[in-house]
Amino acid sequence: MTGSSRARGPRTLFDKIWEAHLVSETPGRASLVAIDRIFLHERTGSVALKGLKQAGRPIADTARVFCTMDHIVDTFPGRSDETRMPGGKAFITETREAALEAGIRLFDVRDPDQGIVHVISPELGIVLPGATLVCPDSHTCTQGALGALAWGIGSTEAEHALATGTLRVNRPSTLLVRFEGTLAPGVTAKDLSLALVSRHGSAGGNGCAIEYGGSAVRDMDIEARLTLCNMATEFSAMTGIVAPDEKTFAYLEGRRYAPRGELWERAVASWRRLASDEGARFDREIDVDAGGLAPMITWGTSPQHAIPVTGAVPALEASGLPRESYDRALAYMGLEPGTPLGELPIDAAFIGSCTNSRLSDLRRAAALLRGRKVAPGVRAICVPGSMHVKREAESEGLDEVFKAAGFEWREPGCSMCFFAGGESFGPRERVVSSTNRNFESRQGPETRTHIASPETVAASAVAGHIADARRLAS
Repeated sequence: MTGSSRARGPRTLFDKIWEAHLVSETPGRASLVAIDRIFLHERTGSVALKGLKQAGRPIADTARVFCTMDHIVDTFPGRSDETRMPGGKAFITETREAALEAGIRLFDVRDPDQGIVHVISPELGIVLPGATLVCPDSHTCTQGALGALAWGIGSTEAEHALATGTLRVNRPSTLLVRFEGTLAPGVTAKDLSLALVSRHGSAGGNGCAIEYGGSAVRDMDIEARLTLCNMATEFSAMTGIVAPDEKTFAYLEGRRYAPRGELWERAVASWRRLASDEGARFDREIDVDAGGLAPMITWGTSPQHAIPVTGAVPALEASGLPRESYDRALAYMGLEPGTPLGELPIDAAFIGSCTNSRLSDLRRAAALLRGRKVAPGVRAICVPGSMHVKREAESEGLDEVFKAAGFEWREPGCSMCFFAGGESFGPRERVVSSTNRNFESRQGPETRTHIASPETVAASAVAGHIADARRLAS
């Protein structure tokens, strides 16, 4: 590998990782970059593996490639290869056959380590600080929370990475987002993400590599940082990243694919250098007073359409939206300007997805649900992000808390984060969801989705309408 042709000086964290993986530069922005890890799933994995086989190209290094069943796999208890998506079983069986034939590590439907790709990769220590990781999924940026350069790609790019261990990538611009201050009680990483997108627009980080910093980020645990980085794609960024620190090292130590013994000590010594240098220049910077933020929820059909949970649907002028998109969002969601969100009755509540399905998410939601019941007429579902999360939650009795409250307790998978597994909520049903997207029909044809933190989902399920979780916690 060659070094960067850029003049040496104070470098950002992104610069350091990029330059360490730079194979060659070409005129313009495009460069050839080495890829350390490739993760596939059953919705696109079979496509990439079959394409590679048809072209007669072997995988460059099978030890660096992983695959899981997560996107369309059924999440009901006692599941099998059958799915609720027409033709979904073929995705699963073909991915299994292709993965086994290729000799890559597969986390199959009933594997004890199966789960959502962006949950199990950190859990198992597959993603590591300073590494490059790609996956055919837009929320691969989640894994930047461990100090890695991780981003989503397409199936064709996956084929190239599998065959060569490299990718041709346009070097992104850099953006530093500093969250300073101490979070108020009830405010989470999800709320920080929604506040950022609502203030600066869904295209505010367009094409950037975002580094998240500031005292609020340093105070976060790793699972909160994963949530924060997860929604970098909702800001239209290429990726999000947090500089690794002692919390990162403590989280990774002893995990299955992390280095051990002397290799661990050498790795940590190297990882300690993965921070932006004093005086490093970013193309843009954004400062956010995290201490002044409140729990957030969306009112419309984009993560950008987010306001405090105690707020009301904004007027056109306050929304900052073009008239056409504003009117369309209101019509789809069945709302009027000035409607307090706390008055909106809900039909369903969903806790899950690569954004908020980790053990800490379930613990916080269960703390609010303990001793309470889901309101009559509300369907409530909880889907752990991995088999490991499910086992840990059950060992703590969290599953019993959810079930006693009236939640369905599921097997791990993407589930109703999006309408691809064949299961959905009903037309015009209003759902409070811990997922990352609230686009039209995202959770089912004509379903109306309000995205928020797991605490807000739990509180709303109990109240029967959108609710402020801080009232239950007080």
